[in-house]
Amino acid sequence: MDQISRLSLIERIQQSFQVNRIVCLLGPRQCGKTTLARLLWKMNDKTLKDPGYFDLERPQDIESLNNPDLALSSLKGLIVIDEIQRRPDLFSYLRYLHDQHLDQQFLILGSASASLIHQSSESLAGRISFIEITPFSAKEVNEWRMLLIKGGFPRSYLLSTNPSMEWRQNYMRTYIEQDLGTFGLNFQPDLLRRFWFMLAHYHGQILNASTLAQSLGVSQPTIVRYLSYLKDTFMLRILKPWFANTLKRQVKSPKVYYRDSGLLHYVLGVKEFHHLIEHPRAGASFEGFCIEEIIKYHKVDAEDCYFWASHNKAELDLLIVKDGKKHGFEFKLSDAPKLTPSMRFALEDLELDSLKVIYPGDRNYALTKDVQVESLSSYLNLP
Repeated sequence: MDQISRLSLIERIQQSFQVNRIVCLLGPRQCGKTTLARLLWKMNDKTLKDPGYFDLERPQDIESLNNPDLALSSLKGLIVIDEIQRRPDLFSYLRYLHDQHLDQQFLILGSASASLIHQSSESLAGRISFIEITPFSAKEVNEWRMLLIKGGFPRSYLLSTNPSMEWRQNYMRTYIEQDLGTFGLNFQPDLLRRFWFMLAHYHGQILNASTLAQSLGVSQPTIVRYLSYLKDTFMLRILKPWFANTLKRQVKSPKVYYRDSGLLHYVLGVKEFHHLIEHPRAGASFEGFCIEEIIKYHKVDAEDCYFWASHNKAELDLLIVKDGKKHGFEFKLSDAPKLTPSMRFALEDLELDSLKVIYPGDRNYALTKDVQVESLSSYLNLP
């Protein structure tokens, strides 16, 4: 982790403290939240021995916060609480501290989405800023091919090939067997593991919950619930369909993607870039990776991201709605993408302000005055 600078995230956290005195970092386990918190703690001239840093995976800190008034009320300045989802009862007390102690700032860290840690939005409405911390982005590591293969979790990315694969294997097992249990969710570990592994082969496809339920021998509501668990803990992206004002019959079901390409490639058994190129899921892998990178690059919320597809095979991989404009993206794992009827339909039916075709090459060129082919490195301003 020390080899990759994430100072832009530190700056974002500091800016959020200017808006609210409680800032919550949300993201998957081991994506770098704790490292950021400790760096910010150090920048405040504190050491981990100083009071005010609580890690709810440490028994002594858990015990200390059993009496939150005694542990927190006398502290000043920055206070850090890591793995807050283990003690959702603290949120109501944080509201009290926020309103009574104007000399306190709280940085709280959680491994689930705000919708899963719903107590925070209820208890701290108007008092808290949320920041989603993702694994490494291509912009942070200044390359994308190794990131595509290994994924962005810091340990996975920084380890060599075989240890990286072993780390991802252990991560997936620990996530199912231990981490999910901290949220009090209702699931069967063996079933969820089979479901998550099965989804690797549905990566980039239209979601059909009925088919998945039949394959696993469970009810459709169970599939929907498990999808929600994986989405709310940042493992999956469920990309919503966009409905255009068109006579075409449009696809109404969402698409599903692994958010981290490294975890996807562990399940698929892909260790190297040349192995991926030969794999039947290569195009879908590149598409999902690019979707994550483009969303990170543009700093847009999931609610502003869509795909579009009609039943006559016209489609658009990603539609971002930002500042009143509609930006379309197609992702092609090919040497020289060409103009397709689908691109023309997307331009016309969606009234796009721009359409970019992103590919792994090194030359940018125009297909029409409205459709530009651009290399992924160029689009992300990588060296």
